[in-house]
Amino acid sequence: MAADAPEGRIRLTHIMYGLHAFSAFMGLVSTAAIVTAFLTGWPSIIAVALNYATRHDVRGTFLESHYRWQIRTFWFAVLWCVIAWMLIVTIILIPFAFVIFAVTGVWVLYRIARGWLALNDDRPIDV
Repeated sequence: MAADAPEGRIRLTHIMYGLHAFSAFMGLVSTAAIVTAFLTGWPSIIAVALNYATRHDVRGTFLESHYRWQIRTFWFAVLWCVIAWMLIVTIILIPFAFVIFAVTGVWVLYRIARGWLALNDDRPIDV
């Protein structure tokens, strides 16, 4: 199935996973949380923009599932962060908000790793 995908797009998909991973890794080694570094880091924002700009080139190939995987990872992380921020506003639910931030960060790392490993094996993400 990898033969159906343009080689340049496979390389670009690896680069996009690398950009997402770099943003998340910066959350591990800095004072930022993984999920906030993932959502606000320029590398991750560039990767999502590239996803949207080039996804028409991968329709019908196994890469289409990787593009969808990366886009959904980003937007679901945004959703969970919005929910966490809404809990922070209530003040009493701040501990739950921090749990949501932490779990979402681990989930983002899992999604990056699982997707990148599947791409490395030239296979789609099984959803």
